[in-house]
Amino acid sequence: MNHLKTPLKTQHTFLDFLYWNLTVSVPFIAACMAIVEKSIAWLILYVLACISLVMVIYRFYCIHCPHYHQTGKTLKCMFFWWMPKFFKAKSGPLSLMEKTVSVIALIVIIVLPVYWLLLQPGLLVIYLLSVGVLGLTLRRYECKRCVYFNCPSNCVPEELK
Repeated sequence: MNHLKTPLKTQHTFLDFLYWNLTVSVPFIAACMAIVEKSIAWLILYVLACISLVMVIYRFYCIHCPHYHQTGKTLKCMFFWWMPKFFKAKSGPLSLMEKTVSVIALIVIIVLPVYWLLLQPGLLVIYLLSVGVLGLTLRRYECKRCVYFNCPSNCVPEELK
């Protein structure tokens, strides 16, 4: 529910956080299941890599978001709830370097488990479908209402900005 009765998403709720994290968990769990079949050590490395790369995205991408700029010492957004704001907020659009680092980190997160998923076609199908649904759902339900107008993915109609 949008508290300010505008088509833009000015605040996220805890239910938003739960929904998006459950949606992200499907491809993550599929990847983990494929990796653990071959090696617990690789699974641990994969989980650590994902955590590290998400922190890179948090550092370079999220610090520009208006939700990061809201008052308080913790973040309340669709992916991070009560997460401390470790980094100083930065206004304005992402620099080319910030965009590049964020995109590369996201690509690595998505591509990293593919080797193990190729060994298990059923999990590969679940992974690919769930990544696709995640991306399309983000685009359809969040990017069209996002208040971060400088985001490269933002597709809010001009009349709402």
